[in-house]
Amino acid sequence: MTDMMRAVEITKAGGPEVLQLTQRPVPVAAHGQVVLKVAYAGVNRPDALQRAGLYAPPATASDLPGLEASGTVVAVGDGVAGLSVGDQVCALLPGGGYAEYVATPAAHCLPVPKGLSLKEAACLPETFFTVWSNVFTRGGLKAGERFLIHGGSSGIGTTAIQLANAFGARVFVTAGSDDKCAACIALGAEKAINYKDEDFVAVMKNEGGADLILDMVGGDYIPRNIKTLANDGRLVQIAFLQGAVTELNFALMMMKRLTITGSTLRPQSDLAKARIAQDLREQVWPLIEVGMVAPVMDSTFELADAMGAHTRMESSGHIGKIVLTVAGG
Repeated sequence: MTDMMRAVEITKAGGPEVLQLTQRPVPVAAHGQVVLKVAYAGVNRPDALQRAGLYAPPATASDLPGLEASGTVVAVGDGVAGLSVGDQVCALLPGGGYAEYVATPAAHCLPVPKGLSLKEAACLPETFFTVWSNVFTRGGLKAGERFLIHGGSSGIGTTAIQLANAFGARVFVTAGSDDKCAACIALGAEKAINYKDEDFVAVMKNEGGADLILDMVGGDYIPRNIKTLANDGRLVQIAFLQGAVTELNFALMMMKRLTITGSTLRPQSDLAKARIAQDLREQVWPLIEVGMVAPVMDSTFELADAMGAHTRMESSGHIGKIVLTVAGG
């Protein structure tokens, strides 16, 4: 390890052009942490929100963007058990993934699933932690339930389709083009609704309503989701691409006995994230290793072209995950 590393920093709040290559000191492993030599880093919507000045990192986290990566353990801090220098892992990060080295809690690292490359493994942590905790733990999805996913072709969406299908739910999605809808069907969705051509409220009412909805759109989707839910249905909100403020008829919520909940991942405690990691290791990683679930990859960009990766993501033309090549492998 050297003392300095290449990293991409946010020079100021703004568009993708504010992402610039720089030099930073290599991080040191604190108690309970490991340092990874990053092979690939995942690119996610929260990175773009942070870049735009809308999602400040926690006070204890790196100011560099990047919430997931794959790579090799090169340093182990005090109090770490179960990981050694040389281990290849993928990890949920508090920040700092757009760099050649990153420090993260050892409990947030998972082994690279058998049969997957480091590039594919970099696509797993952020989306799988988010989907597992929101769809299964918070949303309580069960086999046979009707599950509607908004943004079905996104990284979150493609993960949610596969996991819900693997656990026996009936999966419905919305997406913005016929190609995206076809990709969702290929992954296991029962029906894909092109929201430019069809009203998802009417479609789902014909199916009996949704038992669970995973929404990252917000805005006027929220009252429409309330209309879409079946009696005793649940809405899980994880983002607000169209805004967090809306007008809602709570009488309908009461009459249908609905539950509205939601969460963000990054501000949760290290212990909470460690518990999600353990659930994934026990219940999801075996599905990946037998090929029932796999990351869907859209495109790869060099670390120095993080601007291009963000431009691609914000075009909303992608299907699945975008990753940055840092060291490769």
